[in-house]
Amino acid sequence: MRIRRPSYGRVLAQFREGAVFAHPRGLTLSAAFAQEFACTFHEANPIYLNREYARAHGYDHLVVSPLLVLNLALSMGVQNDSEQAIAHLGYRRVVPLRPVYPEETLRSFTRVLGVRERGAGKPGVVRLQTVCVNQDDEPVLRYERAVLIPARAPAPDTMVGEAQVPFFEAAAAADAQLPVPRQSYPGGLTGSRTYAEDFTPGEVIVHAAGRTVTDEHLPWTYRLLNTHPLHFDRIYTAGLEGALSGEPVVYGGLVFAWICGLASRDVSENALWDLEYDEGYHTQPVFAGDTLTALSRIEAVEDWPGPHRAAVVRVRHVGLKNVRPEEALAQHGEELFRPESEKKALGKRRLEAKVFEIERRLLIKRRPV
Repeated sequence: MRIRRPSYGRVLAQFREGAVFAHPRGLTLSAAFAQEFACTFHEANPIYLNREYARAHGYDHLVVSPLLVLNLALSMGVQNDSEQAIAHLGYRRVVPLRPVYPEETLRSFTRVLGVRERGAGKPGVVRLQTVCVNQDDEPVLRYERAVLIPARAPAPDTMVGEAQVPFFEAAAAADAQLPVPRQSYPGGLTGSRTYAEDFTPGEVIVHAAGRTVTDEHLPWTYRLLNTHPLHFDRIYTAGLEGALSGEPVVYGGLVFAWICGLASRDVSENALWDLEYDEGYHTQPVFAGDTLTALSRIEAVEDWPGPHRAAVVRVRHVGLKNVRPEEALAQHGEELFRPESEKKALGKRRLEAKVFEIERRLLIKRRPV
């Protein structure tokens, strides 16, 4: 028999600093898909749910959640970037650049920022920058991430290659374009204590509801175009060693979206825009059956110089599993908000219940006058 075994993703030797990859397929978004994502991941901001509310705030249509855009941009890149990866190490500088609306078509492209070897035969760290564009090649989101890549020999039938993307540099440097809201908009659709004036630096918000993850994470991984077998192939995961061995691991982008969603009613339902996510890390794996809970700490509230009656609210989200957030807060206090990456140098143990952490900057409306 003539047998061919196509292989996707790259091992360490196949990454070249400066190389650009054009990711496969792309996706045209429907309003139903956008709304289902917002509902499934507990998004309380009406701009993602209510077309008339979104229009009153200067948008052309219902807005597609930036976390859906991020998940698609990242997942489209897995086949080229990280299908061989051992672990995703973190999100940096996630910047939504313009609104995405239903019926737009998204594609994504990635550039290799750096390759760091860690010794012969050891996995290395590859830093990547991805730009997501719409059907008119307008950049809608960009982000950076780091991945842990194995150093084994390349497979003979690798099915991926580099590309020429002439607009990448301009897209990577583009500024965000925010719509200007009208003077009036529908009232009574958000809570009365989630305007910019309601947040005080240093306060901790305990989010009441948790979210038990079921096998739903498998079809959501497919629907977001993620092709890493870690998230849906039990034969693959059963052959792994350590904490990832056993059942398929919940794709981290879903955990990211659920933690932000659990915080949404209390923090972001009156947001006009997600300005940036930074220093985001998955600190423990999540599996079907785990219950996610969340806390947030307000880091700063700053004036916004643009044509919006709003303020920039900087918040730190922390995601937990299988523990009530108030119990974790009583047990660990401020340690919950200390970055897990700092703990080894301080001689502190990582928190087993903590699964995610990220810094977020939101543009939040001031209370109507």
